[in-house]
Amino acid sequence: MEEKPGKSHRFYRYHHQSKSGWFSFQTKYRETDLWIRAQKDLRDEATDIVLNLRYQLDQYISRTPRFLKSLTPLPDDPSAPELIRKMLQASNVAGVGPMAAVAGAIAQAVAADLKALHSAIIVENGGDCSLDLQEEATVGIYVEPTSPFSGKIALRFAADRFPLSICTSSGRIGHSLSFGKADAVTVIAADGAFADAAATALANLVRTPADIRKALETAPAIPSIQGVLIMIRDKMGIWGDIELVPPSSA
Repeated sequence: MEEKPGKSHRFYRYHHQSKSGWFSFQTKYRETDLWIRAQKDLRDEATDIVLNLRYQLDQYISRTPRFLKSLTPLPDDPSAPELIRKMLQASNVAGVGPMAAVAGAIAQAVAADLKALHSAIIVENGGDCSLDLQEEATVGIYVEPTSPFSGKIALRFAADRFPLSICTSSGRIGHSLSFGKADAVTVIAADGAFADAAATALANLVRTPADIRKALETAPAIPSIQGVLIMIRDKMGIWGDIELVPPSSA
């Protein structure tokens, strides 16, 4: 069934500008729902990769149920698959449960495997993106229409920034658990699991605009993240290597 834009759907997928020669397709299995762009039709390969990653994840959860439910870090497990170990390591660095890193970790793993088949890949997983491109790119940050920042904020990245992960946590949009009230907390990092876990950790700190300062002061202590953007009500905070542009610059 074709997904239609709406409050409960991944409406941001309908705002991407198409470029000639690019294929866009959805790869979905259970809770994993990816939107992928490449210059080749790689949907069969993407499906195989997703099924393999989900098998690893589901098998590990069946053996270690607390991995699914824990809201705090768990010890590293040297015997676990690489996907699981990245999630465990990211959660320990950010101070959150390992499933806080799942969307970013899967997006990056899929992008890395598809990269072996083509030179330019974009993978979006519930608003968490992994990009491996050879050209400048602009990525829009979407918040609720009631926000004064709605439709006005995008991030621009030079070609030499890639590969890169851009992960967003929100207390107002999406199904992911957040203890904060931010419209969006976006984290930029080379590693998808770390970006996702850090976005969750920082978003948990932001319940009012006054909390932006605390979150931005915390960000530099989280290893490997390159930048943070926070939006809540009519306030914004920025830390790190970030260039803001209007979405029309895409």
